[in-house]
Amino acid sequence: MKKKVEKNSIIEICPVRNVIARFGNKWALLVILVLSESGQTRFNQLGKMIPDISTKVLANTLRVLEADKLVKRTVFPEVPIRVEYELTETGRTLVPIIGMLTEWAQQNMPSILRSRRKYEAAQHATA
Repeated sequence: MKKKVEKNSIIEICPVRNVIARFGNKWALLVILVLSESGQTRFNQLGKMIPDISTKVLANTLRVLEADKLVKRTVFPEVPIRVEYELTETGRTLVPIIGMLTEWAQQNMPSILRSRRKYEAAQHATA
């Protein structure tokens, strides 16, 4: 009897897709940038610095970043308990890359927006 061979998805096999799938959403990148600027920060402070993010999404984002060792979570045995987050060394290595991506987006956004408008106008003209 032949054993069934399981195939991994392309996301699991490809390192770039795997990593980007984990931190490539808008909130993870923003959390990384905020932590890079503020250093060790409490959960509620992060929420105030990113006002559009819900508590649930922030908590989930931090869990994913912590699981990948991009963010370090420190619990202080105080009453009430204090929890702070900061970038790990690996997390800090992402900051210049995010900065380059941000710079690229700022330089190219006008052209991208023009192209989108032109594309959408062409789609409406043919509809």
